[in-house]
Amino acid sequence: MGITLKTPAEQDAMRLAGRLTADVLDMIGPYVQPGVTTDELDRICHDYIVNVQQAIPAPLNYRGFPKSICTSVNHVVCHGIPGDRRLRQGDIVNVDVTVIKDGFHGDSSRMFHVGKPGIQGERVCKVSLEALWRGIGVARPGSRLGDIGHAIQTHVEAAGFSVVREYCGHGIGRVFHEDPQVLHYGRPGEGLELVPGMTFTIEPMVNAGKRQVRLLADGWTVVTSDHSLSAQWEHTILITPSGNEVLTLGAAERA
Repeated sequence: MGITLKTPAEQDAMRLAGRLTADVLDMIGPYVQPGVTTDELDRICHDYIVNVQQAIPAPLNYRGFPKSICTSVNHVVCHGIPGDRRLRQGDIVNVDVTVIKDGFHGDSSRMFHVGKPGIQGERVCKVSLEALWRGIGVARPGSRLGDIGHAIQTHVEAAGFSVVREYCGHGIGRVFHEDPQVLHYGRPGEGLELVPGMTFTIEPMVNAGKRQVRLLADGWTVVTSDHSLSAQWEHTILITPSGNEVLTLGAAERA
């Protein structure tokens, strides 16, 4: 799948899909409490996307994925499958949402604290969010993908954490995953040059321990090899003539 540069009309469609995605994450936040199961979070999000937004949850049946959102708790890096696990005080959980509206995708994820997090959990969530914004901050026409990866990697490693290398951001539009691949590590000045009309996700996965991960037998769930905590934040962005526009800002960030 090649890179698609979005027309003004397609950019508007991406803005709508992005806003709806952010709205789901705004909606689900108050439900992330001790005692709730990740399956219950999935059901609430599914019903909201389908019945309220009149949209489609992209993960459901995507390459066989069985649920409408991903829920990755504590040492789960990404692609956690919602199930009967009950969240406990001190957990950290990533909720990853992708909404299809009028044929276009919006993709975003956030970390949520279940009650009061431990010091390490709070710190890895904070550093991963900062890293995301470091990456977004260098995304503009004339920059290269390596600039984004370098900005993220240097911030994370300076904090004593590590960047997962097996999974990355991606182009997005009518297709869930299209080119380019957006690595969260790299060297400045290397890689594809960014041009207006590109839309892609930046979604650094940051481990409190070593960067190595492993895939569980379900074929989806990725965990840290050393069982250390992991955190991830994700936004979909549009490269504009003057810089970039974040399409998946929550209500508080849009205010």
